[in-house]
Amino acid sequence: MQSPQMIQAMQILQLSSLELEERIEQELTENPFLEVKEGGEAEEAPKPAEDSGPSLESMLEELERYDRDRPPRTRGSAEDADRKLEAMNNTPAQYHSQGDALLDQIALAGFDERSRKIAEYLVYSLDERGYLTDSFEKLIEASEIPGLTAEELDIVLADLRVATHPALGAQDLKQCLLLQLEPLGLDTPFLRTLIADHLEDITTNRLPHVARATGHSIDDVKQAIETIRMLDPSPGREYGDSPAETIHPDVVVEEVDGKFEVRLTRQGVPELTVSPAYRELLRRATSPDSTEAVRKWVKQRLESARWFIEAVHQRQNTLLRIANAVFERQQGFLDKGIKAMVPLRMLEVADATGVHISTVSRAVAGKYAQTPHGILPLRFFFSGGTTTESGEQTSQASIKQLIKELVEKEDPKDPLSDDKLAELLKEKSGITIARRTITKYRKALSIPSSTQRKVF
Repeated sequence: MQSPQMIQAMQILQLSSLELEERIEQELTENPFLEVKEGGEAEEAPKPAEDSGPSLESMLEELERYDRDRPPRTRGSAEDADRKLEAMNNTPAQYHSQGDALLDQIALAGFDERSRKIAEYLVYSLDERGYLTDSFEKLIEASEIPGLTAEELDIVLADLRVATHPALGAQDLKQCLLLQLEPLGLDTPFLRTLIADHLEDITTNRLPHVARATGHSIDDVKQAIETIRMLDPSPGREYGDSPAETIHPDVVVEEVDGKFEVRLTRQGVPELTVSPAYRELLRRATSPDSTEAVRKWVKQRLESARWFIEAVHQRQNTLLRIANAVFERQQGFLDKGIKAMVPLRMLEVADATGVHISTVSRAVAGKYAQTPHGILPLRFFFSGGTTTESGEQTSQASIKQLIKELVEKEDPKDPLSDDKLAELLKEKSGITIARRTITKYRKALSIPSSTQRKVF
């Protein structure tokens, strides 16, 4: 059975830098024995003294008074605080959900009370794209608005589109695109025909078929497709779309004097110590006059503070050892990029660092490394691979990169098939790989098939 300390250490090991920062803030708030070191070495908690101490009542009063009157804990210098304040001031406010943002628009649109209720009902019936996939009949059946009719829904939805987006509440992509033609001044019979009858042909790049069916040239079809691409396929996207989450790397790999050095970022991980302000309280808690309840309370808080400090130190040391082991084996990546990555198993790193493979898995989960070739998840550097004809090991990531480069350099009028990609990999890099594996890697890279990539 695992001890509470071991469980806590494993939990903290799994935390990202941002999650660890939040956990430290929580522990600082809940445990008065824990504080941020302001400089110098951490002081050890004193050993119990033998002289007498205060009564339970006076000790509790002192504890409460200390908690009430102690100054706010500082974390870093005034310059650090200024930088944090500046960052907070420059951080955009959290976006509303799609529903909340659309309700703000409804409030400005001048709907009467009944129409407003219908508009709100429609808004909360939309999916995340802004589509209304249920029929009016289903909406009426599920509604609690008395006497609601399809005509009312149609009128309010039209007004809602005027107030927000011309395609809001479309039933599917085809209707979404068609609804935008007239408001944007793009309504022509040719564009309507392409969207209504040939949308699937366009997505599969069957342009010669579209040209023959419509009687237009391929150049006319290509020009019309460019116009269609200007239309918005997700009318709800601009309402409630959260900004991308900022990634905070835990590991930094940088070149210093011609050698790559691995270190941990210090952001959000302050030096912690047991508070020296409780030295006297510890002495008194262990005196003959102190009650068992007070001694138990003090002991629990002290042990909790020490366990937490040790768990944070252990996380940092373990993460650094694992990161060093990873980049010792991925030196080719640091020198040349993804194409030079080698296969790497977690078991190999576990053996090198003397920890269990599950510890490696926990340590890299949700962690990122800032490298000369960008910020990448630590898990990215673990992958299988294959052996080239020369006996060298090549990782899956490097094979994917080679496929990507081959596609980028291909003749767009005669794109490379998966069979041809397999041939070129063997010819240029000595990598023997099945066509079905090429197909799997190509799809993982979101690269369309050669038929879809062909430019007419």
